[in-house]
Amino acid sequence: MSVGILMLVHTALDRAEQVARHWANAGCPVVIHVDKKVPRKTYDRFVASCSDHSMIVFCKRHSCEWGMWGIVAASQSAAELMLEQFADVHHIYLSSGSCLPLRPVQELKDYLAARPRTDFIESATTADVPWTVGGLDHERFTLRFPFSWKKHRYLFDKWVDIQRFVRFKRTIPKGIVPHMGSQWWCLTRQTLSAILQDPDREVFDKFFKRVWIPDESYFQTLARVYSSNIESRSLTLSKFDFQGKPHIFYDDHLQLLRRSDCFVARKIWPNAEKIYGGFLRSPEGAIKMSEPNPAKIDRIFAKAVERRTKGRSGLYMQSRFPNEGWENGMTFGRYSVFHGFTELFEDFEPWLARATGTRVHGHLYAPERAEFEGGQRVLNGALSDSPKLRDYNPIAFLTNLVWNTRGERQCFQVGPRDEGAPVWFICKDPNAQISVISGAWAIPLFKSNMNFADIRKEAARLQKLESDQLKALRSPYAKARVRIWSLAEFIEAPMEPLQAIIDEIGTDPTRRLAEAPKMTDLAGFGQFLQNLKNQGMHPYLMGDFPVTQAENEQKKPPRKPYLVQ
Repeated sequence: MSVGILMLVHTALDRAEQVARHWANAGCPVVIHVDKKVPRKTYDRFVASCSDHSMIVFCKRHSCEWGMWGIVAASQSAAELMLEQFADVHHIYLSSGSCLPLRPVQELKDYLAARPRTDFIESATTADVPWTVGGLDHERFTLRFPFSWKKHRYLFDKWVDIQRFVRFKRTIPKGIVPHMGSQWWCLTRQTLSAILQDPDREVFDKFFKRVWIPDESYFQTLARVYSSNIESRSLTLSKFDFQGKPHIFYDDHLQLLRRSDCFVARKIWPNAEKIYGGFLRSPEGAIKMSEPNPAKIDRIFAKAVERRTKGRSGLYMQSRFPNEGWENGMTFGRYSVFHGFTELFEDFEPWLARATGTRVHGHLYAPERAEFEGGQRVLNGALSDSPKLRDYNPIAFLTNLVWNTRGERQCFQVGPRDEGAPVWFICKDPNAQISVISGAWAIPLFKSNMNFADIRKEAARLQKLESDQLKALRSPYAKARVRIWSLAEFIEAPMEPLQAIIDEIGTDPTRRLAEAPKMTDLAGFGQFLQNLKNQGMHPYLMGDFPVTQAENEQKKPPRKPYLVQ
């Protein structure tokens, strides 16, 4: 008794010959199908190079394309030739030119000989498979698919839409229930011959020729009709990523493949010299009859998929630029955004740096330039203060800033003048701490020497911009820690919100503020706001300011910083 190997080959013919000889030298007859798209001269050279081995033969060629019938036709032709020419074969193993035996061939022969009536083929109903990628499960059997998904994607999608619109539905032949599974199976001679010699084969072939990806359903479905004992698993190690594409094994996966205990693995990179040299060697001293267990390495592959789809928090790079919502953290670490504080306090940035020990920048999205701490022109990671480079991708500018300075907390200012600031991105970032004093933009206008008509125009513009920013911060989609005070509300008791902000930054939670930043002089500010109202502009974001101070308040000395015990 022996095991027959069917090989579907379309590229790397030299590697395919090396593996075929390995099978044949171990007493396994090999039938090779070469894709019809391979040039005739190349095919003839391949046949000639294998002609010296009597156990390697070639079958009729078919044009094979992913998702189409050609792969099933190739498997049928190879299987028919195997059954016809090699009568002592009891199991037939379907593999590809990129498959590689991981264990001595004798182990596979002994393993199958101990299970003479068992068919190893992954076979599950469409309701039970989690791996269908592309939105089609049961519909792949009830719709027609005459167009190639790879070559004619537009026609493929439109034809599916049309069939759905007219409610077209194919009739599934009687006696079968559609099943799906891995293309790489190992069937007994009895089961495979029953499938190929079925009186209704013409009916089944006609039906499956218009099924999408029939190589994952044809034998998987018909094996359920004829097999007396199916183990719904493949003996071939084949791993797929989250997009349904097969993982390729390289030389650095050598030890990983050894741990799997599987008989065969795909897809092996053709230039993986260490892998081919390591597994296609003499089996002496390497036999170990352990059960194939790909689950041993499933955890590693699961971690690889997670790293590929989620990546590291806040890391954006050429090899992984995720779609929106796929981020594993929008930014790398926590940072603080202050809105209106530099306008209200004269020395806010140096005071905050002393109070927290963090790096405090100015307006990073100012129209003129990015105001890095200490007036620096270039920050960590060659991050330039150029507004043109910054505004080309404002979100990437922020994520790079936080990533490049990981290990220290960043603080910066944002205001209505910073029209390029990615406010929506910041407000949806759980790492952001946002503190806002609304209406503080009016203080620089109050202290400016502009004509009042220009002041009124600029005030209306800034109020509209800040109103839009506050709308984003108050939206139900905001995940940042947001605190908003009106200007009038904040100046009534500034130390309490300042202490809360410092506590949340958390550099020293037991530390109490010993000094307050110097607040700018707001004498006459109420009258300034009233003048704006008189000119027809309603400043509502800063809260209610009295036009004139009460007489007892005018006699009070100016407020000084005080210590909070």
